[in-house]
Amino acid sequence: MLGGAELVAFLATADAARARQFYEGVLGLRVVDEGPYALVLDSGGVTIRVQKVERVTPPSGTALGWSVPDVATAARGLSERGVALRRHAGLEQDELGIWTSPAGARVAWFDDPDGNVLSLTEARGS
Repeated sequence: MLGGAELVAFLATADAARARQFYEGVLGLRVVDEGPYALVLDSGGVTIRVQKVERVTPPSGTALGWSVPDVATAARGLSERGVALRRHAGLEQDELGIWTSPAGARVAWFDDPDGNVLSLTEARGS
């Protein structure tokens, strides 16, 4: 039913200016629009609506992720821009914070300013 429909992703922020600086300035996403209720971004043709709310309660898991050709390069790029990669107890992560899944995908996680967990994934064989 929705297989051919355009996907829109949603996140929340309690500080739209800080979120805009992060998503536009740090991650390099294009701002499409900003209104009283949301900051609208484009990431590779996918719309991300960052809803403006009073308080953010981030989900317990990853909220949004990007598939990248080289997770180590992307992780270093984030680190150079001041973004700290997350460490997870019980997961064996390398010096950059990258975990290799049993299926071979390589994954790194980081937080946005509101605590939403974001990820980078390099598929096995990339």
